[in-house]
Parts: sequence; C-alpha cells; structure tokens
Amino acid sequence: MIDTDLRRAPDAGLHNADLAPLPSDKRGWGAFEIFNVWNNDIQSLFGYTLAASLFLSYGLNGWAVFAAIVIAGAIVMWLVNLTGRPSVRYGVPYPVIARAAMGVQGAKFPALVRGVVAIFWYGVQTYFASTAVALLLNALLGLEGGAEFLGMTAVGWLSYLIVCVFQVALFMKGIDWIGRFLNWAGPFVYVVMIALMLVIWAKAGNAIFPALGSIFEGRAEVVGPGPVMAFLAVIGTMIAYFAAVVINFGDFSRFVKSESAMKRGNFWGLPVSIAVFSFIALFVTAGTVVLFGEALTNPAEIVERVDNLALTVIAAITFFAATVGINLVANFIPPAYDIANLAPERISAKAGGVITALIAFFIGALWVSLISKIGITGFVDTLGALLAPLYGILVVDYYLVQRGELSVDDLFSNDPSGRYYYDAGWNRDAIIAFAVAAVFSTGTVWLPALAQLSGFGWIFGAALGGVLHLALSRRRAPQPRAT
Repeated sequence: MIDTDLRRAPDAGLHNADLAPLPSDKRGWGAFEIFNVWNNDIQSLFGYTLAASLFLSYGLNGWAVFAAIVIAGAIVMWLVNLTGRPSVRYGVPYPVIARAAMGVQGAKFPALVRGVVAIFWYGVQTYFASTAVALLLNALLGLEGGAEFLGMTAVGWLSYLIVCVFQVALFMKGIDWIGRFLNWAGPFVYVVMIALMLVIWAKAGNAIFPALGSIFEGRAEVVGPGPVMAFLAVIGTMIAYFAAVVINFGDFSRFVKSESAMKRGNFWGLPVSIAVFSFIALFVTAGTVVLFGEALTNPAEIVERVDNLALTVIAAITFFAATVGINLVANFIPPAYDIANLAPERISAKAGGVITALIAFFIGALWVSLISKIGITGFVDTLGALLAPLYGILVVDYYLVQRGELSVDDLFSNDPSGRYYYDAGWNRDAIIAFAVAAVFSTGTVWLPALAQLSGFGWIFGAALGGVLHLALSRRRAPQPRAT
C-alpha cells in the first residue's frame, strides 16, 4: 500500500516540493532503473579498482575473495530492501524518513553527516571520472602531461573541470534525464568490459590461465589477520563501499512504482551483477600480469597500455559515463536533498546540488595529493564506519520502534504534540546512540587496540547503533501510533 497523502498543511520549515511525498502516478522507475543504479556503482572506475585490489590485498585465494564479494552483494541487497521499503510506501526521501527516529529537527544532523560523506565520495569519484576524460583527450588529441599542481597535470585539471561541469549540467536536467543516462551507461559498460577482457586474452594468449590460477591459488601466507578473519574483512569492506547508498536508498526507491520492482532490480543489480563484474575484473587483472609484468587495478591505465585506439576511445567514454552515473545517484542527489532538508523554505534540491558541487570540487582536487594517502580500503572503511550507526538506527526505528507505520503529517509538522517532535524536535537518545556507535566503529579502522576488527567497522557500527537506539527508545513513554 502506498500512503503519500498529507491531511494537514505542512510546516514551511520542513517541506518543499523536493521533499514532499511523491504520488504513485509520478513514479516512473522500474526494476531496470534500479538494476542500473547498482550497475553504475559497481562498474565505476573506483568500484573496479576496489574489486581488483581486494583480490591482491589479503593474500587469500581468488575463489575466497570472489565468494566474499558475492556474499557482500547479497547482504547489501537485503540491507537496501529494508531501507527502500518505507520510501516506496510513503514516497519521501531519506532525510524525511530519518525524522521518525531522530526528530523533525534532529534529522538534520544525520542528514548533514550523510551529506558530508557523500560530498567526499562525490569529489573522489569526480577525480576518477576525470582520468577517463584525460585518457580520451590523449587518445584523440595527443594531449598529455603539462605543469603539475596538487598532484594533477594541466590535462588532468582540464579533464577534472570538464567532469565537474558535465555532472552539474546533467543534475539540473532532472531525475528523468539521470535515469535515461543510467539506462544507457550501465549495460554499455558490460559490453566494453567484455571487449577489454577479450582483447587482453587475445594479447596474453593461453599464458593468462596460469596467471589466473596463481591468483585463485593465493599466496603462501595470508596478509594481516587469519584466513577466516581476512574473508570476513573482504565482506565488511565491500559492504562499507556501498554504505553511502545503503543508508539513503530511499532517495531512489521513492521513484519506483512498486516494492516488488525495487527488489527485482536489487537482486539483478547486486549479487548477480557483482559476480559477473568481479570475475571480469579478476580475469583482466591476471592478463595485466602476463602483458605488463605487474597487476594493474585501474582500468583506464590498462586500456591506455593496451594501445588500441578504438577500444581506448569507447572505453574512456564508457568508464566516464559509468562513474558519472553512480556519482550522481549515490553522491550528488543525496547531499542535494540533505542540504535542502536543512532549510527547505530557502534551499531547493538544485541549490543543494550546486553547494555540493562547489565543496566537492576542492575535495576531489585533494584526492591525489592528500586523501589517497590513507589507501583505498582505509578510505572506504572510514566513511562506511561513520555512516553505519545511522543505518542501524533507521532500520531498528522503522521496523521495531515504529512497527512499520509512520504518520506522514507528523513527518512535516513542528507541532509539539506531533509524534516525532520529541524534545524540541530532537530525539536526543538517537543522537547518543549514533555518537557512541560511531566512535567505536571508526575506532576499528584507526585505533591499534581495535586493529583486529579492521574491515568490520560498518557491521559493528550498524549493529551497535541499532541496539543502543532500541534500548534507549524503550525507556521513553510510547509515542502515539500513526492513524
């Protein structure tokens, strides 16, 4: 059942056209659009680099890493089915759903945290997309190099600016244009990745199979934790990679026609797509060992070294499209909504998008010279651990505290008698639950005393945040049930 009716006039400080419930006749997305949300996420340049790096990082054999990645995809599917359901039913984005747990004013805090993390991701993914544009400029025009500033050459900066402008322009066209863009980019990346795999195979010949076998057999010693812990750490890191989308999946599921369409798209886009794409990444990585004497994990660099002009041009355009696609849906639309949620009467989603782009411009520019020094897995685990408690709180609140029933009117009401007003609009217990869980989960990444738990930050953070929220909620007098 879809319930999007507002029976009372909403408070101007909590409502605008972008945050309002979306009626069923305004929803045009089906399973294919959701499938392509995940396709673009997995197939981005950063996603490929992360998958290829995991095959090489822990010393596990390739089958174990492959299985861990697929299991992580199945877990993420289950997680987003939980967070997507309330937004399908009520037609509102994540910042509005969060008001039930955090309070109508307190929800601005988790939305801001989520927005800041998304802006970091947006800047980094923008940089990765710019490497594909630089590859294209070099292939077509012979442009390369130039003076360096903050770790990027002149061509790198030109490519970075092109991506920044393109993303903002596409966002301004609206969600329907973004959906069409994803529907083109997602499937086409598969075509290009299969073509790249075949070219690598043709150049490497049968020698690729011993190299592939050596990756599947693994090294003599497992790096860091024992094999079981390393296996679980790969699962944890992959879940953390999707953490930003997992928590605010409602920003996309609100555009879906039905919950069953959402679930079908999640199934084909997560465990199935991850399995196929990860195998291609593994196969191509093995080929680079044969051809270049080293394992390359950046597909843009691989394509450049293959030295095939047609493949280079097509691949550069496709990698650019896939990375831009996921950047828009995972890292641009959410903070645009989150920033609009801070002052709905003054800031629209488009204005929030412009603010996002301006801040992210500087973050992406610092990726090469500063942020990347913590490493890809460290970067992913840190941001995932920070967001994890918000997921646990949101899910536990909706399913166990609210019991799957929300009052749409009270989500947009500043009335002290409203169900989600709590203490002056803030649910301080939920804020406490987030703070305690976030300190612990991020500590698993950075504190030596918790080093054995590294890779599990998202899992511990989500579980601890949810448990604390449930325990603290039961101390309060019950809120009036939705009618």
